[in-house]
Amino acid sequence: MSKSVFIRKVHRLIRRIKRNKTVIFLASSILNWFKTYLENRKYFVSVGNFTSEQTSITCGVPQGSILGPLLFNIYMLPLAQIIKNNKINYHSYADDTQIYITMSPGDRGPVQALGKCIEKINDWLCHNFLQLNKNKTEVIVFGAKEKRLQVTRELQSIHLKTTNQARNLGVVMDADLNLEKHIKTITKSAYYHLKNISRIKDLMSQQDLEKLVHAFIFSRLDYCNSIFTGLPKKSVRQLQLIQNSAARVLTKTKKVDHISPALRSLHWLPVRQRIDFKVLMLVYKALNGLGPKYISDLLTQYEPSRSLRSSGSGLLSVPRVRTRHGEAAFSFYAPYIWNKLPESLRSAETLSLFKSRLKTHLFSAAFE
Repeated sequence: MSKSVFIRKVHRLIRRIKRNKTVIFLASSILNWFKTYLENRKYFVSVGNFTSEQTSITCGVPQGSILGPLLFNIYMLPLAQIIKNNKINYHSYADDTQIYITMSPGDRGPVQALGKCIEKINDWLCHNFLQLNKNKTEVIVFGAKEKRLQVTRELQSIHLKTTNQARNLGVVMDADLNLEKHIKTITKSAYYHLKNISRIKDLMSQQDLEKLVHAFIFSRLDYCNSIFTGLPKKSVRQLQLIQNSAARVLTKTKKVDHISPALRSLHWLPVRQRIDFKVLMLVYKALNGLGPKYISDLLTQYEPSRSLRSSGSGLLSVPRVRTRHGEAAFSFYAPYIWNKLPESLRSAETLSLFKSRLKTHLFSAAFE
């Protein structure tokens, strides 16, 4: 059996398990393939130019192997069931598992359920030769400041230590959700790399300099930038200043000169439009079966109570919100800016066509 055929069969097995279907029989060839892949391996330690002697081990997964992440997910499947049994919501990304609860004022039940869930997770890890890293286990509370203090005291009563900010897949999230710490982190790192790029700008071609800017500057500006929706102009302005500085380095524009001609000559979308670009791309993918289900669940097709001209035009229903923070939510902001797009753009046949038309539309809106 080839490796590609085996991987497809394992993926099919995982989908069945996730649909809560019990799998009783596995073909002997698959089990034998597993055994030959995992058993009778050897390992060694390499530091610099020095390598230790090889030592035999009973079983193991080669480091950096293609099947490594897949086998790890199979190994960790029972952990998801433990979390579900405690009625706790969760997200998993590789070996990073996040659990979260929502609370109503005066309701202590979710906090107690969270404490029991963490205890059962710790027990399962101990029985499966794993260890819960308490130094990397962080608890953060979002909400009104007065309510956060009450929940914090309840969490401390069950020996859970809270923090005011936590790193989530590279994004520094704070309890107020203003993302000030994350923006400061981006700014510090981007200006550090931009300073180094400016030192060698006279030694490199324009094309190579642009590659460096995209690799070290835009990789930070664009990473998870969809979370910046709804931020005040002051916060977005800090990110825009980074892009402006990069444009001045590439085009040798003076500080006293206006930056818009430089951005336009480089064909760069401003930061605000780059944020909308990312959000709208997520919407298109979700509506066309190319995105994750938890995003498509947030979007609802607009259906008027009576037959109108807007029927069947690809509009989305915009939910009502009461606060400014509600307007920053993806469930509100994404349909809001999606409905502003021309119908010809919303009905693009392919993702590549939508992407091209969307950039042209946003570029025209920004500079023309």
